Amino acid sequence: MTTTLRPQPVLLLVDDEPFNLEILAEHLVDAGYQIETAEDGEAAWARLSAAGDRYDAVLLDRMMPGLNGMEVLRRMQAHPVLSSLPVVLQTAIGSAEAVREGMEAGAYYYLTKPFEREMLLAIVSAAVAQKRARQALALAAAHPLDGLGFVEEAVFKLRTLDDAQRVAALIARMAPQPERVAMGLAELIVNGIEHGNLNMGYEEKRDLMQSGRWRDEIEARLDRPEFRDKQVSVSIKRDAGSLTLEVIDQGEGFDWGRYLDFDPERAFDPNGRGISMARAMSFDSLEYRGRGNIVVARVKLN
Repeated sequence: MTTTLRPQPVLLLVDDEPFNLEILAEHLVDAGYQIETAEDGEAAWARLSAAGDRYDAVLLDRMMPGLNGMEVLRRMQAHPVLSSLPVVLQTAIGSAEAVREGMEAGAYYYLTKPFEREMLLAIVSAAVAQKRARQALALAAAHPLDGLGFVEEAVFKLRTLDDAQRVAALIARMAPQPERVAMGLAELIVNGIEHGNLNMGYEEKRDLMQSGRWRDEIEARLDRPEFRDKQVSVSIKRDAGSLTLEVIDQGEGFDWGRYLDFDPERAFDPNGRGISMARAMSFDSLEYRGRGNIVVARVKLN
């Protein structure tokens, strides 16, 4: 599997309507993406099964003759490499039932037709960022540190998004599947930084991501006096059979119950899926405590 991070993201666009492919390609090329296209499910699967690791995301039309988008998605989820490739499912059906079916098949990003350019770019950017973060964490977690085998308990204090990536990658090396744990742990830490310590609400983050200003706003808030001394604490404890991870932020908490499962009503936003993805894909158990500024995750070691 290729793990080198390419400077220009590569997208596979799949749609049986040439006009839709043309519009998508125009918007995405103008935004700096490299694109490849497939006009049906069979052509898409041929590209994906031959060299799927070259793509950063797939924009997949749900309704196509022959091999439709849902079947392509299911094949991807059964593939050892393609199962982690983000899919943006394009659909003219925005019902909760259609979204749930897509989620069960492995899609966490959605676009309804017709779409607006800003929404297209925000959703694609979020999907590509997930793939890039996974690749970076996989690279960092791939090299074992022999000394970690002697660690039974440890505590990390951190503030920034870069800190979150480094600490998550380091801790994940203690787990049997480092890449999966690193992704989920990074999501929990980033959630503690942005929503907890920096008091950034869901709608505010959505608007910032749609305008491409999310990271800039995070960096600006980290420098403000009221946020400058706030930290996220990450503690680890290992026993004979499991690794317990506890993330504590200094915020006022949030209604965490809304985010444990991915709500179809949020499917078309660029954010709001990190906790549910971490719960489903990264940990054997995940539990929020108190007002929501403490989360405990567990990973089985054998």
